[in-house]
Amino acid sequence: MLCAAQSHDALLCTACSADMPHAGTACPRCALPAAQNEACGACLRQPPPYTTTIAAWRYAFPADRLLQAFKYGAQLALCDTFARALVDAVAARQAPQPDRIAAVPLATARQRHRGFNHAQEIARVVSSLTGVPLLAGLRRIRDSPPQAGLARVARARNVRGAFACAATLDGATVAIVDDVMTTGATLAAAAVALHDAGAGRVDAWIVARTPPPSHAPAKSP
Repeated sequence: MLCAAQSHDALLCTACSADMPHAGTACPRCALPAAQNEACGACLRQPPPYTTTIAAWRYAFPADRLLQAFKYGAQLALCDTFARALVDAVAARQAPQPDRIAAVPLATARQRHRGFNHAQEIARVVSSLTGVPLLAGLRRIRDSPPQAGLARVARARNVRGAFACAATLDGATVAIVDDVMTTGATLAAAAVALHDAGAGRVDAWIVARTPPPSHAPAKSP
């Protein structure tokens, strides 16, 4: 897919797979870079509604190009590559096996326009690889503008109350699957809906984590 070398039945050859921007040491709660895998200050001050976040890659080249080709170019064959990378990352973290896997749902109109829910496609393969059943009860009940381009506070406001879960979870552990995590606002809103339905623990499983915002250089006087 990247270098056109022989890769047999995989989309990435061995060398390209090894060169992917694998997630390094990170905060176990939000997956942003952190020394010695310690919880970051933001998560200590205000813990998110998900217990852990596991990311396979950083959202950097060439992972970003692959995810864009999948999400906006409908290259659905990449689902297998993403799901396997995510399952490997979960195994490396020795995370507890969830009782259910849920995908972040799209608004009906947006899914109809795109033709598929990218998170659902990845979650379906993750479910097949792990043997953990999919949760069908999580749905989006309120449409909202796309998150891209919004500031952190606006993102949180944009998806607040956007999800509901019709399932009765009775203390179950649920892993929410999505392709990219930026501020975590969407995953947090979905996690709240799952907790409201009775989930005892919610984890976030994502293919790629965006880097923290860079500080703009100081302007010259």
